[in-house]
Amino acid sequence: MRIIWIYFYFTLTSVTCMNKEVDTDIVRPKQLPRRSFAAIAGEKLIELIIRLSGVSAIVFVLAIFFFVFREALPIFFSDHFDLFKFLFNTEWYPTSAMNVRYGTFALTIGSISITLLAMLIAVPFGLGSAIYISEFCGPKQKESLKIIIELLAAIPSVVWGFIGLTVMSRMIISITGAAVGVNLLNGGIILALMSVPIIVSISEDALKAVPDSYREAALALGATKWQIVYRVLIPAAKNGLLAAVLLGVGRAVGETMAVLMATGHAVQIPHGLLDSVRTLTANIAAELGEASVGSDHYHVLFLTGVLLFLLTFAVNLTADFVIRGIRRK
Repeated sequence: MRIIWIYFYFTLTSVTCMNKEVDTDIVRPKQLPRRSFAAIAGEKLIELIIRLSGVSAIVFVLAIFFFVFREALPIFFSDHFDLFKFLFNTEWYPTSAMNVRYGTFALTIGSISITLLAMLIAVPFGLGSAIYISEFCGPKQKESLKIIIELLAAIPSVVWGFIGLTVMSRMIISITGAAVGVNLLNGGIILALMSVPIIVSISEDALKAVPDSYREAALALGATKWQIVYRVLIPAAKNGLLAAVLLGVGRAVGETMAVLMATGHAVQIPHGLLDSVRTLTANIAAELGEASVGSDHYHVLFLTGVLLFLLTFAVNLTADFVIRGIRRK
C-alpha cells in the first residue's frame, strides 16, 4: 500500500509542475494604454458629424421636394387649371387675358426628344472613349486625355450655350440649309458634348474595376484585344456602364442655360431635327423671373418642376429595374 501511495504522490506532483511550466510559457498580451477622455470625445464628435452629414443629404432632398410641392399645390384650386390639359395640351399661353392655357405636352416632348438625341450621340462616343482610355492608350496619352475630358466637364453651361448660339448654329445653317440654326439638332449636339465627360469618367472607372484576372484568363484562351473588350469587359462592367449612361441622361434632362440658348425656345412638337423646341427646364428658367409671386402662372411653373421630378424619377426607377434584371441573369 505504501508503494501505491508513493506512486500517486509523485504522479500528482509531476502534473502540477508541468502545469506551472506551461503557464509560464504562455505569453500574455500586454494591456493597451487607456485612452484619454479627449480622444474618446473627439472620436464621438467626428462620428456624429459623419452621421449628420449623411442624414442632412436626405433632409435637404426632402426639403426641396416639400418646397416645390407646396408652391405648386395652390394651382389645383384655380378655376383656370385642368390637370388633363396641363399634361396633354400643346398650347402654352400662361399670360393670356382671355384664354389662359397651361399645356406642357410640347415641352415634355421637347425635353424627351433632345435628351434622346443627345444620348444617341454621347453614349457611343463616351463608351468608346472610355474603352480606348482604359485598354488601348499608353500612360502618357491616358493622362493627357483625362485632363482634356476634365476640362470639357469644367466648361460652364452658359459658355456651351454661346457656342451653340454662335458657332454651331452657323455650321448647321451652312451644312443643312436650315432657315434657323438654333433647333433640336443644335441643342442635342451641345448636350451630347456636355454629357460625354461624365459618361467617359464613370465608364472608365467601371472598366478599371474589372479584375485583371478576367483579362489574363481571356488572353490565356487566345482572345484578341477586341474580343476581351466586348466578350469579357463590357459584360463584367455592365452595371457601371449603365450607371454612367444614366448620369448622362440626368445631366441632359436637368440642363437649362445651354438648352435655352441653343434650341430656339419655340413651344411646338418637333417633327424633324431642324425644328426649334422648348424644354421644361428652359421654360421654368425663362418665365419664373417674370411671373408674379402667388399668381397661377407662378404656381404652374412649380408644377412644371414637379413634372420634371416625376420624369427623372421614372428614368431612375426604370434603370433600377433594368439593373436588377441584369443581375438576376
